This record gives sequence, structure tokens and C-alpha cells, in this order.
Amino acid sequence: MTQQILVALIVGFAALYALWRWMPAGWRRAAAGTVAAGSQRAGLVDEEGAQRLASSLGKASGCGACDSCDSCGTAKEAPSAPIGSDTSLNHPR
Repeated sequence: MTQQILVALIVGFAALYALWRWMPAGWRRAAAGTVAAGSQRAGLVDEEGAQRLASSLGKASGCGACDSCDSCGTAKEAPSAPIGSDTSLNHPR
């Protein structure tokens, strides 16, 4: 019985993590604010801690999420080579 409860908890936490990870960024930020406000009301964190919690929960983890590093659109484009300058296509066969 204990093993089944433990497995159910692990599967439940994994499902919540996957849901949180792939949730749209707007929803995730709104849910992060709600979770942080609830933890502050419960007395688990103070106001500053709630703000930090909301900030950290609102971001996506890892690369590939536009709201995680704020570098989308700020990266400088590499200079483009003129057409026909690719020497790999001009080699003799």
C-alpha cells in the first residue's frame, strides 16, 4: 500500500512538472503569482520572498523558451556572405 502511494505521488509530481514546463508563458506567470500569493498568505514566505518565488516560477527552465533569458531579438545577426561566395559549392568535381 505504501509503495502504491509513493508511486502515485511521484507520477503526480512528474505530471505537474510537465504541465508547468510546457504551459504557455502567460499562464505560467499568472499561476506563479497565484502560488506566490498563496504561500505568502499561508505564512511560508514574506513579501520579498513571494516576489522572488513568483519571479523564479514564472520563468521557463533551460534554453528554448523566449521568457527565460530575454535574449530573443537582441542577438546581433552575423554578417551575411554575398551570394555565390560559398566556396563549398564551387569546388571541382
